[in-house]
Amino acid sequence: MYQYKTEHWLPISIGEAWIFFSSPKNLSLITPPEMDFKILTTLDGDIYEGMIIDYKVKPLLGIAVSWQTEICKVETGKYFTDRQLKGPYKVWEHTHTFTESNGGVLMSDEVKYELPFSFIGKIAHHFFIRNKIENIFNFRKNALNKMFKKK
Repeated sequence: MYQYKTEHWLPISIGEAWIFFSSPKNLSLITPPEMDFKILTTLDGDIYEGMIIDYKVKPLLGIAVSWQTEICKVETGKYFTDRQLKGPYKVWEHTHTFTESNGGVLMSDEVKYELPFSFIGKIAHHFFIRNKIENIFNFRKNALNKMFKKK
């Protein structure tokens, strides 16, 4: 099992952060365009435990993959966790945490993941999967900085 952690501070309130990040509709705004991220599920209202969301995404080499996640834990204004039910990973669990910090919000992302194909998955992780995940979160940070510039 692999783990990826990152933190990012934004000059917004926890309330603003929660509204933005707990809406799956906004995920496409902070995903690299080459991944061609599309939400297939009709979404209305707040996220909730048990919510299932279907996507199409092109994670590698422009190949479209179906991805289905479930929101499995929610504590409004504090954190939520989504986990992959169907998709390119053997295991994918992503916890988003929000903490007040220095007049803004510190967002923490912790991803626990496992790749399929045993030995081949380990080689793929070493050569490009880890870098791909880092690049996605770096893109996200830059996009968020532009969206939520300090006023």
